[in-house]
Amino acid sequence: MNETGYGKLYITATPIGNLGDMSPRAVEVLKEAELIAAEDTRNTIKLLNHFEIKTPMTSYHEFNRFDKADELVEKMLEGTDVAIVTDAGTPCISDPGEVLVQKCVEAGIEVTSIPGPSAVITALTLSGFSVRRFVFEGFLPPKQKKRDRKEAIDRIRNETGTIVLYEAPHRLKETLKELAGVFGSERRIAMCREMTKKHEEVIRTTIGEAAEREPRGEYVLVIEGKSLEAINEEIKAGFEDMSLEEHLEQYISKGMDKKAAMKAVANDRGLSKRDVYNALER
Repeated sequence: MNETGYGKLYITATPIGNLGDMSPRAVEVLKEAELIAAEDTRNTIKLLNHFEIKTPMTSYHEFNRFDKADELVEKMLEGTDVAIVTDAGTPCISDPGEVLVQKCVEAGIEVTSIPGPSAVITALTLSGFSVRRFVFEGFLPPKQKKRDRKEAIDRIRNETGTIVLYEAPHRLKETLKELAGVFGSERRIAMCREMTKKHEEVIRTTIGEAAEREPRGEYVLVIEGKSLEAINEEIKAGFEDMSLEEHLEQYISKGMDKKAAMKAVANDRGLSKRDVYNALER
């Protein structure tokens, strides 16, 4: 309990596979908290037993995340310290924990994070792709939500940063085929599974080749970002069926003056401004 009289929420990271990755601080927090909110108490009890943690648990998962979050907030307002854990890794990452954190913030309850393992970061560093910029999309919307799924894939198809996705085993092959059709079969991908465990596996290949495999288990997919060269080639290809006049008018209709529009057309097509001027003014 802090000076407000409220309890505190501890976002507590747990191992994604190897129990040796559990931090001493995480063990201490779970022992000292008055209640642990666990995604699946059947999984978490194994972790607690291993580290001889006797703190009582309550179930907090995708299907009760709103009502249960309200209950937990009430307990913290009464002075109870709560630690939240997910089945593996850091809570709130593609996880209902984000709802509880938001409600705590709104209620003025102090929130702190006990950092540790994360499947996203582990897979990203194993991929061999650039880590300077990356986009984490989590799980793509299911096929039943066609519009949402299409929008999600369209949103990331031209992303130049590395892309990280989660996918369930029963949807993996179908998703890889879909990505190959949108991203191109030659786009490079790293498929990571069993991370930190004895049989850790990283398959580095192309999306097209990955779609032809029979992958088993749950993977984190890390896709190389689209190169600027490829983006520029697509842009130029889009101008092939457009006349110079139509191209120029496209910019002028957006409020650009003719001189600036000619310069933009020249840049788009890889031509000199003189060539564009001569062609348009003849």
